[in-house]
Amino acid sequence: MKILLLYPQYPDSFWSFKHALKFISKKAAVPPLGLITVSALLPQSWQKKLIDMNVTLLKDEYILWADYVFISAMYIQKESVNKVINKCENLNTPMVAGGPLFTQEYKNYPQIDYFVLNEAEITLPIFMTDLSAGKAKRVYKTDMYANLDMTPIPDYHLLDMKKYAFMNVQISRGCPFSCDFCEITTLLGHKVRMKSPNQFIEELNALYKLNWRGSVSIVDDNFIGNKKEIKSAYLPKLKQWMRSHKYPFVFNIQSSINLADDKEMLALMAETGFTSTFIGIETPDEVSLNHCNKVQNENRDLLKSVQEIQKAGLQVSGGFIVGFDSDTPSIFQRQIDFIQKSGIVSAMVGLLNAPKNTLLYQRLCAENRLTKESTGNNTDSSMNFIPKMDYDELMLGYKKIIHSIYASKPYYQRVRQLFLNYKHSYNKQKEINFSLFGAFLKSVYVIGIVNKGRMEYWKLLVWTLVKRPKLFIEAITFAVYGYHFRIVYGL
Repeated sequence: MKILLLYPQYPDSFWSFKHALKFISKKAAVPPLGLITVSALLPQSWQKKLIDMNVTLLKDEYILWADYVFISAMYIQKESVNKVINKCENLNTPMVAGGPLFTQEYKNYPQIDYFVLNEAEITLPIFMTDLSAGKAKRVYKTDMYANLDMTPIPDYHLLDMKKYAFMNVQISRGCPFSCDFCEITTLLGHKVRMKSPNQFIEELNALYKLNWRGSVSIVDDNFIGNKKEIKSAYLPKLKQWMRSHKYPFVFNIQSSINLADDKEMLALMAETGFTSTFIGIETPDEVSLNHCNKVQNENRDLLKSVQEIQKAGLQVSGGFIVGFDSDTPSIFQRQIDFIQKSGIVSAMVGLLNAPKNTLLYQRLCAENRLTKESTGNNTDSSMNFIPKMDYDELMLGYKKIIHSIYASKPYYQRVRQLFLNYKHSYNKQKEINFSLFGAFLKSVYVIGIVNKGRMEYWKLLVWTLVKRPKLFIEAITFAVYGYHFRIVYGL
């Protein structure tokens, strides 16, 4: 068999980092981990080609070469998905689809020949058996969750690694929490299922042998979903591996805010090479946190929790939401104040949306308030339901937040606040920093000379050299991020 593994294109968005990646001559932030894992589940004797449309142009010859095109996608890739489907149809190449978008919306894609849904460790072998027997069904889905002991090492060798800023790995699936706007538990369940520490180490070995050095994203929706196991089994083994391999990687994660409660674990993570975490903070308003069942954020000083993580040596990026039913007009300034005081430089502020199959979606459907499907893009100023707050007031307040945190002056002020909070870990992981001289020169020209916020850029660099000289590379990095955010938000 000849299989084309096809990953559709992302639109320009907050997390695409499209405009920032140009400074380091990269095409995409992370590769399609799901597809290269699916590839590893296919027979090794089959021929496989990966086309990630975020880094490579899709040519007709690739589709014509294939016996089947395997497509995986998320909601945000819908526009590109439609183009891919039309192209495959026109070239008469059968399609096999899976991933989050199709698992929830397969009925909306009658053009696709086969759907292998939910977790491929379960459904893909059944499809393969039926296909080889000439009796393949159209839809394969399951209510069961995969045992991750059965998950193979992804086919990282299919990637053109030099085109990516990060590699990505996965330790666990599932989340113990039940935020009403989140679809993770619908897709992956509440029970946190984990690979063994040895499995994870073997994946790192695979990346190491392929000469990857640098940033690795652990893409678990909550890295500390099973905090006891991570602390006792994973981190000690990972720390040992990192030391023996002379710290080839730095790790970033997603976690819940209760990471701040365990200083011993934070210290261990910093020593091991963890440098940043994304946390869904959502809102400083206790009533809204209660209404959306964000129990892990309730009854705590969120600002202090963020600062505890920063002081331990991990930078914090965060997700924030406005548009909860209990939000009042005061929420906009409260969000601005919190973000600025926190030193959360990459603050993704979005309007509340209700993805399919979430508790929020079900409630809004019962209240007849849904208007359309969610786009999956947290920062495109769209909503898929009628909010309680006046819509125009909500839009104005949202735009006020964006301008107030991403205009040059407040943005660079927030970078300085982070540097004041942040205790950088200066161990051997610093050795992995490749030369950023070219990126620095580009930033000087594009941000420091051409860009309208150039004075704030120079003020940050001078302040950093005087007050926090060891954070100069971070200052350049955040200046480039800010440039990307201002373009995305049209500032």
